Amino acid sequence: MLSFFTNPYPDELLYSAIARYHFYSGNLDCKDTLEELFGSRSMIPSVEIGSHFSILAEKLGFHYSIETLLANHTIYPYYAMFLSKNRQQEIMQDVANEGQGLYVRLGIIAGGICRKDGLYYCALCAKADLEQCGEPYIHREHQLQGIDYCPHHEVPLKKYPLTPNVGSRIEFIRFEMEQMNLSHIYEVDAYAKIKIHLAKQAYKLLQKQLHSWSRQEVSLKYRGLLRDLKLVTSSNRIRQKELYEKFKQRLPVDFLEQYESEVDVVDEYNWLKVITRNIKRHVHPFRHLLMLYFLEQDIDNFIDLKADIGPFGEGPFPCLNRAASHYQKLVIPSLEVTGDFKTNAPIGTFKCTCGFIYARKGPDKSSEDRFRIGRVKQFGHVWQEKLKQLAEGDLSIRAIARELGVDSKTVKRYSSNSVEISKEASEPSQKLMAKYKQDIVEIIQEFPQLSRTTLREKCKKQYIFLYRHDKEWLMGVLPSYQKKQIPTKKVDWYKRDQEYAEKIKRIYKDLLELEKPVRITLSLIGVNVNPKVDHVAHVKVDHPFVTSNMFL
Repeated sequence: MLSFFTNPYPDELLYSAIARYHFYSGNLDCKDTLEELFGSRSMIPSVEIGSHFSILAEKLGFHYSIETLLANHTIYPYYAMFLSKNRQQEIMQDVANEGQGLYVRLGIIAGGICRKDGLYYCALCAKADLEQCGEPYIHREHQLQGIDYCPHHEVPLKKYPLTPNVGSRIEFIRFEMEQMNLSHIYEVDAYAKIKIHLAKQAYKLLQKQLHSWSRQEVSLKYRGLLRDLKLVTSSNRIRQKELYEKFKQRLPVDFLEQYESEVDVVDEYNWLKVITRNIKRHVHPFRHLLMLYFLEQDIDNFIDLKADIGPFGEGPFPCLNRAASHYQKLVIPSLEVTGDFKTNAPIGTFKCTCGFIYARKGPDKSSEDRFRIGRVKQFGHVWQEKLKQLAEGDLSIRAIARELGVDSKTVKRYSSNSVEISKEASEPSQKLMAKYKQDIVEIIQEFPQLSRTTLREKCKKQYIFLYRHDKEWLMGVLPSYQKKQIPTKKVDWYKRDQEYAEKIKRIYKDLLELEKPVRITLSLIGVNVNPKVDHVAHVKVDHPFVTSNMFL
C-alpha cells in the first residue's frame, strides 16, 4: 500500500492524478511511478481509461475500488449505457487486468469518429481550479469525443500545447498555467447552441450509476419514442425513410458532416438504421446523443422512460366476454397486430378459446385500456349459448343486453337469427344459391359487354357468396378476361440519334469548362442525356449544369 497518493479532484481523469503524483513524488523516471502504482515498468499509461486497476486499487487502499475509479475518474461512463451487458462485463475484466482489447470493445480506435488528438481544457474551469485547488487539472468531461464545449461555462474548449505519447509513450503530462491560454476570445459558431446542449448531456452520462442500463434497454426506449412519432409499424419495424426525413429536418447536414455523422440513406447499415435496430453493431455514444437530441430527450428523462413492450403491452391479455366464467381474467396468451389502413395505427385482435374475438386500436395509454373493446369480431359459442339461456327466461331484451354488455339491437339480431346464420355459414341454402346464380346469369345476359370487375361491383353480394360456395360454377359463367390494348408508339430512331448526338457534344463541352473538374464517364453523360433514368450514386457540384443526380 502506498504511503501517500494525490487523491483525484472531482471529475479528474485518473491519468491527471497520476501525473500529479509523479510530479510531487519527485520521481525522475516515469517507469518508477508506473512500478509504484501498477507493479509494472512496461505498461503504457492511458489518458481516457487505463488498465491494471486491480493492482492500483490494492495499492491505494480501501478508499478506492475498480468500480469507483472507473466510474468517477475515466471517460468510460460516456460509453457504458450504450454497450451490451456482456460487453460491459468484458470491459470490467479488461480494466482490472492488462486491458487487451479494451479500446476495440469501446470503439476508440484509429479511424473512429470525432477522435481527439491531444488534451483539452476550459479556460474558465482552469481559473476556478486554480482558486479552489491551487492548480489546474485534466477534466474528463473535456476529453470526450465529439464534445467541443465546456458543459459548465458553455464556452469552446482549447487544446493544450503538449500532446501525450509524442515525445515518449510513458510520459505523464500535467497541466501548468504557464502553458494555458486563458483569453475569452472565441470564434462565432452557428451551431453553438446544439453543441452546448450535447456537452451538457454528455456530462450527465458521466454522472450516472455505472451499468444500470444497457444497449438493449436503450434500444427499447428508442422504439417507444419512435412509436409515439408514428415511425413504428404494426409489426414493430421502423419506418426508416420517414425517420430519415424527420431527422435531417432536426439536424442540419453540414453540422453532421463536421462530426463525421452524416447519414448515407443508401447504405443499409448507416448508423441511423443500426441505432434503431436490435443488432450487435457498435454505435458511437456521440451519435446516441444526436439521436436523443432528435427525439427531444434529456438524459434524466430518457432514463426514467419505460422500455417499449409493444403497442398493447405484454401478454397474457384479458378475455372480455361477459358470458364466460373467465371474464376479465388474463387467459389470452398472445394477440395479432395489424395496421390501420388510413392512420397506420396498430390494431390488436384478441382471440379467446371461448370463441370470443375482439379488437381495439392502439397503442394503449393506460392500464385501463387493456379492458377496452373497440369492436367485437365474433361472439363465439359460449356467448351465444348464454344468450339462448337468457332469451328463454323472463328477462327483457334490455336486461339481456345489460347482462351481456351489448346493444339491444345486437340481442335482437342474434336471438332471432342465430340458428339461420349458423346454418347458412355451415351449409348454404340451395334455394339461396339458385337465386344468386339466376341473378348473375340475368346480369350477364342483359349486359354482355361487362368485364369481370364491373360485374363484381354490380353484384357484390351474389358474387362473394358464389365465390365461397360454388367457385367452379362462377368462374365458368363469367366473361373471359379482357386485355387492355396498349397503343404502339412509332419512334423515329434516326431523328432521336441526331438529337442525342447534339446533346452529347454540348454536355461534353460544358463538362470540360467546369471550374471544379469531374470525371467524365458514360454514366455521367447518360444521366444528362436522359435525366429520367434513376441512378443510385450522387454528386454535388456548384455549377448550374451539373445536377444532384450525377455520377462522380
